[in-house]
Amino acid sequence: MTQPVIEMRAVGKRFGKLTALDEVSLTLKEGEVLGLMGHNGAGKSTSMKLILGLIRPTSGELKVFGHDPGGAAANDLRLRLGYLPENVQFYEQLSGYEVLDYFARLKRIGTEVVRPLLERVGLGHAMYRRVKTYSKGMRQRLGLAQALIGEPRLMLLDEPTVGLDPMATRDFYGMVDELRGRGVSVILCSHVLPGVERHIDRAAILGRGRMLASGSIDELREAADLPLVMRLRTARSPESLADALRSHGVLARQTAAGRIELEVPVRAKVAVLRSLMADPEVADLDMEPPTLESLYAHFDATIRDLAEAAPAPTATLDAPQGVSA
Repeated sequence: MTQPVIEMRAVGKRFGKLTALDEVSLTLKEGEVLGLMGHNGAGKSTSMKLILGLIRPTSGELKVFGHDPGGAAANDLRLRLGYLPENVQFYEQLSGYEVLDYFARLKRIGTEVVRPLLERVGLGHAMYRRVKTYSKGMRQRLGLAQALIGEPRLMLLDEPTVGLDPMATRDFYGMVDELRGRGVSVILCSHVLPGVERHIDRAAILGRGRMLASGSIDELREAADLPLVMRLRTARSPESLADALRSHGVLARQTAAGRIELEVPVRAKVAVLRSLMADPEVADLDMEPPTLESLYAHFDATIRDLAEAAPAPTATLDAPQGVSA
């Protein structure tokens, strides 16, 4: 059996009285893309810093490529990692080329990789311009190029599409797909959930330092048991459709676009489809399963409900010493 790239077993992290992570378990396999989701303070950045070996767990066990990321093998491990922080910052008086040349030398990589990497992320035309003239999107691309130095086997990407326009975002996800195809493991943290689910193998949802849910999108849909949405073009009214499908637990409403939108329990999907397909007044139909965004909202609401019912004695606030959860 292939050793996991990352293995977290009941990992906890405390900063004084503040609990940033509470017995979180997680694995990442070779060539797998994991979407790490959670609100601010959920524990995403703390997880990243633990994996990078910048901080040590208070409890539990963490292995990266089979080693303690904060132990004797830390320096060698970091040569196999690529990291793009959320708020990427560079020396503004240097050119993009000089910045990448500097990071390549830190990783003991020859500078011949600099130009191809800058061209790969769409900065070939601006490689000799000073970073202070770069837009936010250009700085984000430069950060991505920095993370790709040395062809790392594990990529940690924190809010990588912030500041990118739609075309650059599409190119970024194309690069993620390419990395996965080459067997690179990727952890992708993002608040921008629409569009992410097509490019990840699994999602892990954190809340108040706890693992709320983890699995493939299909597994999360099964666990959440949320209704799917059917949109119809029909002459029938929402009331008549709701009456006809009442036994299946269907809810109907009119959309601003003039269509009928049905919320259908998953268990009733086939029966409702048969009924609608047999209805001569239904001219068109499309179906949408629960999205990653709706799944995240569902699981996040569970921890919020629990917090309101019984407030936790500890918090997952930004920790002291400049470390954020």
